[in-house]
Amino acid sequence: MKTYVAKASEIERKWYVIDAEDQVLGRIASEIATILRGKHKPEFTPFLDTGDFVIVVNADKVRVTGGKETKKIYRRHSGYPGGLKETTYAELQAKHPERIIKLAVKGMLPKNALGRQMIKKLKVYAGPEHNHQAQQPEVWEI
Repeated sequence: MKTYVAKASEIERKWYVIDAEDQVLGRIASEIATILRGKHKPEFTPFLDTGDFVIVVNADKVRVTGGKETKKIYRRHSGYPGGLKETTYAELQAKHPERIIKLAVKGMLPKNALGRQMIKKLKVYAGPEHNHQAQQPEVWEI
């Protein structure tokens, strides 16, 4: 029996909407990463982007467990000496709540060109509205 390998021309992409309200950050991020990679499809191929598009709404209402609201720190570096910047979860939640989900999902994707291609299919919105109605997205239940 031969192993099925999907071709790039055969990949069919769907759009899904996920409501992040009162969802735990890590659990919703792993579900999103699975959809972006395409692991929920029978024609999953590890070296191809077989995943679907994901729209996340209500990103400002996602929750974390434990004491992460005060203890979790996001770090980035400008590349210059002394260029380390630190932001807490609470600060990032107040200013850019969509970045929290984007960073969590990005850490669960491959760290190569394929992962960078997959993260482009993630659209995150802080509120309940999005501007992708033309794609007729389906609701993904978690």
